[in-house]
Amino acid sequence: MAQALPNGRFAVSTWSLHRLLGPIYPYSPDQERNAARKEPYGPGAASLVELPQQLAERGIHRLEVCSFHLPSLEAGYLSDLRGAMKASGVLFQTLLLEDGDPSHPDRAKRDAAWMSGWIERAVVAGAQNLRVIAGKQPPTEENLSRALRHLRQLAKEADGSGVRIVVENWFDLLPSPRQMNWLLDGLEGTVGLNGDLGNWTAPEKYADLADIMCRAELCHAKADYNAAGLDGADYLMCLEACDAAGYVGPFTLIYDSPFFPDEWDGILLQKTFIEEFQDQQTRARLSGEWRTT
Repeated sequence: MAQALPNGRFAVSTWSLHRLLGPIYPYSPDQERNAARKEPYGPGAASLVELPQQLAERGIHRLEVCSFHLPSLEAGYLSDLRGAMKASGVLFQTLLLEDGDPSHPDRAKRDAAWMSGWIERAVVAGAQNLRVIAGKQPPTEENLSRALRHLRQLAKEADGSGVRIVVENWFDLLPSPRQMNWLLDGLEGTVGLNGDLGNWTAPEKYADLADIMCRAELCHAKADYNAAGLDGADYLMCLEACDAAGYVGPFTLIYDSPFFPDEWDGILLQKTFIEEFQDQQTRARLSGEWRTT
């Protein structure tokens, strides 16, 4: 049975609201890249500091923030964002760092140092977790070992800060449970797992998710959409994989589709889908317990 979690069991990533938020600021360890404001998704209709209240009004009390949605990295702005979260009763669950590659043969050291600089920003903003990219290179022994060394050091630097470093089953370095489990085994619990339901491909992904979600502390509950709307069969099998693995952490609702013009419609549909699945699982378990007593 799902455990009761402080602030509830649902979160939303700012990526799910990228059209509502509009501008992005693509921070990067590459100094030649420009982090100035860009509007690939339009001008937006809400600011990031307004978002916690909008979540609370919809009964959601956890937020994950993509690094490129931060219009400023100044301590004053990060403190204001933390205050907006507190005022709305919303937990800053995870700061999602959207660049860097600690598996790169030439740039790993530079990128890992850049990642390290975000730990203090996460502290100031009040984030519980900092999701970093484990690596983008092919999953060779050399690349995996390089990523392991830098992630282990990053976790050491975050130790005592109150911010937990987490990685995700994402990009070329981690294409299957074999690499994912090897990396987590080597990190010996110093780095957590944010499992993502949409980063691996079917049909293997269901068994693969069941393999790793027993280790996950967080979950990006991304749904696929087709011309008819939400792919319920795929979403159900992903949730069943999480349930089979015994996952009891929060679900971060990832809506990434043009199907609903209003992004909140997709987010709340996915929330309802998961709630109905959990209710069915609870009734099934209670029925089974009743039959055995």
